[in-house]
Amino acid sequence: MLRRGFPRCAAEGGRLIRIGIASDHGGYELKMHLLEMLHGAGHEVTDFGDPRPAPDDDYPDFIVPMARAVARGEVERGVAICGSGVGASVAANKVPGVRACLIHETFSAHQGVEDDDLNVIALGGLVVGYALAWDLVQTFLAARFSGAERFRRRLAKIAELEAR
Repeated sequence: MLRRGFPRCAAEGGRLIRIGIASDHGGYELKMHLLEMLHGAGHEVTDFGDPRPAPDDDYPDFIVPMARAVARGEVERGVAICGSGVGASVAANKVPGVRACLIHETFSAHQGVEDDDLNVIALGGLVVGYALAWDLVQTFLAARFSGAERFRRRLAKIAELEAR
């Protein structure tokens, strides 16, 4: 089922996107599933780790480098995954220029991009299933920032906070 006319994959008329993805052990299985799906859809994906599920790893070690790549424009969007998605979201948002949000439903997956120029989606690997996660990621990737003046004004205020 298509969401609001969003393409299901690049092969069906969607734009190919450079994507960064990262997880700790709590999100490892979901990350591996999404990697396969994203590659299958034709996207260029950089895996920032964890390269294997290590129960003593720390999500900032993988999420922060991915978020920095988003902020530098090396990848266009990011997918951050930990057990709940909360820590991944917090870590990604510490990087200036990153706008990350924990997403568990499709409305916020597109509205966050359209209104707030969301550039990193955070998911809970122990919270969302494979089918929902894939739907959320597709919706997030297909959405575009509206550029409306009121949204640009709000983002400028956030950028000002980051600069302090």
